[in-house]
Amino acid sequence: MGPLYTATWGRLTASLYDTFLRGTERAGLADRRRRLLSEAAGRTLELGSGTGLNLVHYPEAVEELVLTEPDPHMARRLRARAASLPRAPQVVEAPAERLPFEDDSFDTAVFTLVLCTVADPAAALAEVARVLRPDGEVLFLEHVRSPDPALARWQDRLHRPWRLFAAGCNCNRDTLATIEGSPLAVTWVEPGRLPKAMPIIRPMIAGSARAGVASRAAT
Repeated sequence: MGPLYTATWGRLTASLYDTFLRGTERAGLADRRRRLLSEAAGRTLELGSGTGLNLVHYPEAVEELVLTEPDPHMARRLRARAASLPRAPQVVEAPAERLPFEDDSFDTAVFTLVLCTVADPAAALAEVARVLRPDGEVLFLEHVRSPDPALARWQDRLHRPWRLFAAGCNCNRDTLATIEGSPLAVTWVEPGRLPKAMPIIRPMIAGSARAGVASRAAT
């Protein structure tokens, strides 16, 4: 695919993203975001913020919010939404695998429906572990590979066409295993279902993980 095709598809994806998720948000995803993000506190970093659907859910305990988004079309919409807030967060165009921040500089990091599209999830999680302060918390909400073998086989079969349709989304990633294999330590995880979603992206997990001196020593 050439640059013109990629740019056109990127603009189209950004323009339709909120519309595509509207039914899912109203059917319960917005509430799930709110419950998860209620645990965010201190200086908080959100990875792959997209168009900013999480912004209305951050609690007052978040003292400073920094958003990263590598896609320029998404970032443009993200900046517009962020600018409408009473306390506008900073928006940085950067991939999750290469974060332009110092070590030990955030209290909380957030991934929501992001690790399915990141080119190198393991590298992204290692970067998050680097920029989190010792005992900093990662909050995640991701659709994942199904534990049901029959559905997992369908995820494998439809992976390539879905990835083309959904701008690089991988429907069959075992994201929990990737988090467990990272420098982060999972503290809790809860399985669930993405409401009003196609079966291949319906299996979902929410949870948190911690950064710490012991986990950093292992990297």
